[in-house]
Amino acid sequence: MQIYSLCVNQMSQRHITFYALNVILASLRYPQQTIAIEMGFLFLIFSIVYKSNTTTYMHDIEPHYHWRSHYTAEDDDRSPFYGRQYSEFQYSQKIYNYFIHPQWDFFGSQTLYMKVLFADYEEGYAILELIGEWNDCLANDVMYLKREIADQMIDAGITKFIVICENVLNFHGSDDCYYEEWYEDIRDEGGWICFLNTLDHVEEEMQSTQIQQHVNFGDQFNHINWRPHEPKLLYRLVQGMLEGQVRQLGW
Repeated sequence: MQIYSLCVNQMSQRHITFYALNVILASLRYPQQTIAIEMGFLFLIFSIVYKSNTTTYMHDIEPHYHWRSHYTAEDDDRSPFYGRQYSEFQYSQKIYNYFIHPQWDFFGSQTLYMKVLFADYEEGYAILELIGEWNDCLANDVMYLKREIADQMIDAGITKFIVICENVLNFHGSDDCYYEEWYEDIRDEGGWICFLNTLDHVEEEMQSTQIQQHVNFGDQFNHINWRPHEPKLLYRLVQGMLEGQVRQLGW
């Protein structure tokens, strides 16, 4: 049984199913080999169990890639990540002791990585995706985000930031100074910052740090199924939600 478990752990779902079906087909050609039938069904059962209990590991989580036909940060000479090269096979970046997918970008933080998914300099918005632990308390991660990413993008004409936080697993706040500075830098141009799909405990910690004075996040910006849509549609959606909120509050 331990040998079969090892096989299941090292083989993909597709490979396990393919192997099981081939063993069964072979056993039908050679019916005297009943052990082959038993082995085939055993692998098929393991295949079903494996599928129902599949765990997503850190190194399996890729940045959203369906917009790469529209935009790639490494080819954008106004991007902070212009000229970066990536390996699809060599895992070198870690969050604590866990490797992450090589497509994520390091920007200074040891526990928080990102990807610029899209930037539109004519309309002045960018969509960023984050992964990891956001630690302002010990590492001042927001400083890196502001100094290394936001400042350069603001200089290039970006004033509206959509930050996807569904893979931000923890948030440890400090104060709101950098968030305030970030918002102050874009407010006069009608800019804003919006965090999408924050986890409940992350949202609570952000609220306790009082960054909601400068950043839009919360229940109305959660549970947004953004992946199937084009970046401009997501931008229009968030912009419309924010404008509706402004009108409702009388800002």
